[in-house]
Amino acid sequence: MKLTVAGVQKEYADGINVAELVALEKIETPEYVTVSINDEFVENGSFPDTAPHDGDVVEFLYFMGGGHDAY
Repeated sequence: MKLTVAGVQKEYADGINVAELVALEKIETPEYVTVSINDEFVENGSFPDTAPHDGDVVEFLYFMGGGHDAY
C-alpha cells in the first residue's frame, strides 16, 4: 500500500495501523504526537484501531504551547 507520510510517498504493508506506522516512522515522542489522515485528526487512543488506506496522506503534528511574556 502506498501512503504519503510527512510529504514523502512510501510503501507499507496492507493493514498497518496508525500505532504501527508511528513506530515504523520512529516518531521521537509518540505520546505527544497528533496524527492526521487526509486532514482528519485521529484520536490518540484509537491509533491501534485505525488503519490508513492506499493513497492516504498521513501527517504527524506536534502542538507547541507558547505564552505571552509579561513586561
